[in-house]
Amino acid sequence: MTSMPTAIPELILINITGPDRPGVTSALTEILGRHKATILDIGQSTIHHYLSLGFLIKTDAAASGEILKELLFKASDLNLNIRFTPTTVDDYEEWVAMQGKSRWIITLLGRRLNAGHIADVTREVSAQGLNIENIKRLTGRVPVNSEPSPLSKTCIEMAVRGNPADRNELQRRFLEISSAQEVDISFQEDNIFRRSRRLICFDMDSTLIETEVIDELAVRAGVGDQVKAITDRAMRGEIDFCESFRERVALLKGLDVSVMQDIAEHLPITEGLERMMTVLKRAGYKTAILSGGFTYFGNYLKQKYGFDYVYANDLEVQDGRLTGRHLGDIVDGRRKAELLRLLAQVENVDIAQTIAVGDGANDLPMLATAGLGIAFHAKPKVKQTAEQSLSTIGLDGVLYFLGFKDSFMEQ
Repeated sequence: MTSMPTAIPELILINITGPDRPGVTSALTEILGRHKATILDIGQSTIHHYLSLGFLIKTDAAASGEILKELLFKASDLNLNIRFTPTTVDDYEEWVAMQGKSRWIITLLGRRLNAGHIADVTREVSAQGLNIENIKRLTGRVPVNSEPSPLSKTCIEMAVRGNPADRNELQRRFLEISSAQEVDISFQEDNIFRRSRRLICFDMDSTLIETEVIDELAVRAGVGDQVKAITDRAMRGEIDFCESFRERVALLKGLDVSVMQDIAEHLPITEGLERMMTVLKRAGYKTAILSGGFTYFGNYLKQKYGFDYVYANDLEVQDGRLTGRHLGDIVDGRRKAELLRLLAQVENVDIAQTIAVGDGANDLPMLATAGLGIAFHAKPKVKQTAEQSLSTIGLDGVLYFLGFKDSFMEQ
């Protein structure tokens, strides 16, 4: 009995470019489907109404000629350019093996991005042996003739594949570029946790608000310069936070508590806070304020913007005046990290699904504990220590680090 000859498989890479219009992909895949070709890979993108579409197909030698002929005629009818590139099974297997390597997301963010910024980042990517798989824009398009706005923002996201030769060196170079070019660069592993963050915890003073509340209270108490000097040293990590906290609170003794409401109502809110909170709540995130500041002001922000939790410090009051003492344990850096872990347990989320955002040295423990720690307009020591930093725009920049696009946010 004579056995049937085995069909010889052919692997063909098909690249199509040209004007985009509805029905292009349908027309081409209909031909492939009719000839029972197997699609091993597919990719499509458009830029300014111009299409780039690719297929890697497997067929057999008997059918390939007819497939290519029909595709060529259809492409001509649709005013498209088409190119066929034969490939080998070995090349395909090598490509498949590459897909098992780590995938990373690079987010490049700033008020304005130019080609030089992209060149600087991609040069480092190449030097580390990483390959860019795709690039997309997360922010909306900028009108050609528009004047730059002080609050404008531009963000692109790159997906890269491979294992960096020296991740620490890459992070160091990205930090240098960020400082020199006034852009932010985030480098994150693209894993299941990046796509399923559920809890985000914020410092309050100089993060959610553009001031240190204790400094505002001190001005009202007539000890502004003394308290601010202690605050600055504490935020730089030069003195123990708890020690500095007690010293500063003691200087507030005798202050009428009525000033707290006035300060709360006039807090300078950080750019992007309202937009960020609107999107996070819509997306189902739980949000918390973990502050070395004061509960009164945290609760004010909670009520106004919809935070789920507030943990901060309580000031002791007698006869309508501050006593210069606090109640309970001080929320310092160690306590912030503990609270982050506790909230993760309460919300039943893995610690890798958490995010922490802060600016000071006492935020470093929670930034290191969270799955994603972001130093926000931070002091130099904090920025150098944290894996990610955001310094060029407001709090809504956090959303771009999470992969949100403007088109999602504005729905």
